[in-house]
Amino acid sequence: MRSMTGYGRGQSVNNGSKFSVELNSVNRKQSDVVVTLPRELAELEPRVRDVINAEVTRGRLNVVVAYHPGTTTAQNLALDRQLAQHYFNAMLDLQREPGAKGEINIETVLRAPGVLRTPEEQVLPEEAWPHVEIALKEALHDLVVMREREGKHLAKDLIRRLKIVRGCIRQVRARQPDVVKRYRELLHERIKRAGLDLAIDDDRLVKEVVVFADKSDISEELTRLESHFVQFAHHLRKNEPVGRTLEFLCQEIAREFNTLGAKGNDVEISQLVVTCKAEMEKIREQIQNTE
Repeated sequence: MRSMTGYGRGQSVNNGSKFSVELNSVNRKQSDVVVTLPRELAELEPRVRDVINAEVTRGRLNVVVAYHPGTTTAQNLALDRQLAQHYFNAMLDLQREPGAKGEINIETVLRAPGVLRTPEEQVLPEEAWPHVEIALKEALHDLVVMREREGKHLAKDLIRRLKIVRGCIRQVRARQPDVVKRYRELLHERIKRAGLDLAIDDDRLVKEVVVFADKSDISEELTRLESHFVQFAHHLRKNEPVGRTLEFLCQEIAREFNTLGAKGNDVEISQLVVTCKAEMEKIREQIQNTE
């Protein structure tokens, strides 16, 4: 089980240049990957997403890929002579127009965009990808390790809270048989106070008790709850994304608790159900951070 919160960083060095990748993830119901790449490497975004989606299935993930070129010198600068000539010809045409003033020199041409390129501007996506992939996988490994570590802490807290809920349900199960008995005694006492002469085994009295017992029977809800708890505990031990499954189980458990509270017909059972609902709400909040 993994948390959706994590951070990872990786880098790869090539001939003095460095590629680095930083990942950070936070809660999000669906998978949402935001990739930031240098302009020259923009076409690598689909590859970056494919590597991430193979490991991460849920959460908002921010990916920042950076390229740090080596020291810039005159030897590793690139001059685009053809582009420089185009700029120069365009400037000459503009200068011939009436009213156009100014001097065209080599400095003017060199300042034009793209004429003089730095190593960062020279990097090619195909050449960069092996190094970006190395840095990305290193960062992704760190991210997954952190998410798994956080997931273990989450699992421990969820197991502790689940034990509290199951303990309350055991008390409900133990108390259930006495609910009908107490109702029968209370009903008989009311009849006596009303001055009615009815024996405890009178058919009308027995029928009333049977109807009450049928309406307040919570055995099915208790059985389904126990099944949900077993499944919940089982998924907590899995080494795969279980967040959506746990969310579904929480919804089913909450539905059973609502029915339990309505049918219980007992103050102590109602109090136990309220305690269970409070713990399940805390469990549900924790699951919001589970992949």
